[in-house]
Amino acid sequence: MTESPTPYSLAEEAAARLAELTGVARHDVALVLGSGWLPAADALDGAGGANTTEIDVTSLPGFAASAVQGHSGKIRSIRIPGTDGAPDRHLLVFLSRTHYYEGRGVAAVVHGVRTAAAAGCRAIVLTNGCGGLKETWTPGTPVLISDHINLTGQSPIVGANFVDLTDLYSARLRELCREVEPSLDEGVYVQFTGPHYETPAEVRMAGILGGHLVGMSTTLEAIAAREAGMEILGISLVTNLAAGLSGEPLNHAEVLEAGRQAATRMGALLGDIVPRI
Repeated sequence: MTESPTPYSLAEEAAARLAELTGVARHDVALVLGSGWLPAADALDGAGGANTTEIDVTSLPGFAASAVQGHSGKIRSIRIPGTDGAPDRHLLVFLSRTHYYEGRGVAAVVHGVRTAAAAGCRAIVLTNGCGGLKETWTPGTPVLISDHINLTGQSPIVGANFVDLTDLYSARLRELCREVEPSLDEGVYVQFTGPHYETPAEVRMAGILGGHLVGMSTTLEAIAAREAGMEILGISLVTNLAAGLSGEPLNHAEVLEAGRQAATRMGALLGDIVPRI
């Protein structure tokens, strides 16, 4: 009887297949682009070309097709030429992610992160579209994640493997971002399970707990990335005021629209930051 692969060995298989399909033996930095961030990918890589290879996530072991509008189900391998004698950098960009609310289990949610680590990535940029609790954060505002509150009640770590999360989101990388864009604010991200949006009472609870941003992704991936030894940068794109703050109902279309409007700024931000990681 053949044993089922572990989440870690499955990631190794996916990384090996990734290397075959892209022709890149080792990637340096991974990016996971959340809801509303998809248009920024074209700004990041100049809409493709000789330095970009794009594949379907389903061509790699352990990945399923994207189930959420605004996520393309693609992975891009982007080569950024080195400057001042530095070697070329290889970026691994996930244009979709698996969300916890899809019901595929925590291992599926973090499979992309583990694949990136197995592919050689030493750092990862996790992005998302989210609701903001500060009224000064208008739609399209990028906010650095300084910490998180995981309300899923789950962990991606298998067994009694105790991982320190004290400085989960890299202070070094946040400072690097502010060197590029000094106006960047930061806050605590709170992950709810979804797929329903939070109630106004739940948003008030998040604020009482110390949260500033609410969404349905990122925290489980960040924990898996820390377990894998990666340096982590989290960036939220505020797409709307959280429930109860504006008096308007929430919908996914406004998340995507905020991303489209902010695409140039987000692409430029990533384009400036990622080569310096």
